[in-house]
Amino acid sequence: MTAPCVGGGDYLAQRVDLDAMIPREDFAIAEEVSGTELIRDFPISYLASDSPYLRLLRKPDFQRETNHWSPEQVVAFIESFVDNEVIPSVILWKSPKYLFVIDGGHRLSALRAWMEDDYGDGALSTAFQKGEGGRKAREKIAKRTRFLIGQRVGGYTKLKGYVGLKDITEPEASRAHTLFTRALTLQWVLGNADRAETSFFKINSQGTPLDETEELLIKNRRKPFAVG
Repeated sequence: MTAPCVGGGDYLAQRVDLDAMIPREDFAIAEEVSGTELIRDFPISYLASDSPYLRLLRKPDFQRETNHWSPEQVVAFIESFVDNEVIPSVILWKSPKYLFVIDGGHRLSALRAWMEDDYGDGALSTAFQKGEGGRKAREKIAKRTRFLIGQRVGGYTKLKGYVGLKDITEPEASRAHTLFTRALTLQWVLGNADRAETSFFKINSQGTPLDETEELLIKNRRKPFAVG
């Protein structure tokens, strides 16, 4: 069976739209929360649709779109999660109302996309995009992602159904066990919103860095030229 091709021979350059998985919020006027105990780990159950933690989770309003991972990167990360491989910590900041993702937005979004079977073409993404252009391209990329998931990992619902069963073979048995017994480790930014924003820029100057225009507009996002 041949994998679906996206955009001809250059499908590897395509990126999965995960932007709908975690909503954005402005934290500019929020102050830090002090004197409260912070959770240390983030199990996948926190991303379930009925999870109160998911309802608290936000990305900073100025964060770029969560669409920088290829289908292969999304699948490789989910493989790493269910195979209990090392994954960098997710970094959060706690405001009075929300838990903001300072670093790890793609990781959390990829896991939720897997849980929802939504790689840019599902109900969450369709509602979020509100008729924006590029639907056919997103659907093709999502189709390839789903194909690779089926080949290399399996759907979340299917793997979840294996939990506790005795008559399943490896690697499904090991992956089903890992699914709900491991968690992503957390680190926290301590301080007010200014410190959280500074931490965001420092962290995101590494890995896939912001380009000069992105950084200029984000840092001056409340000025007329950036709004325009």
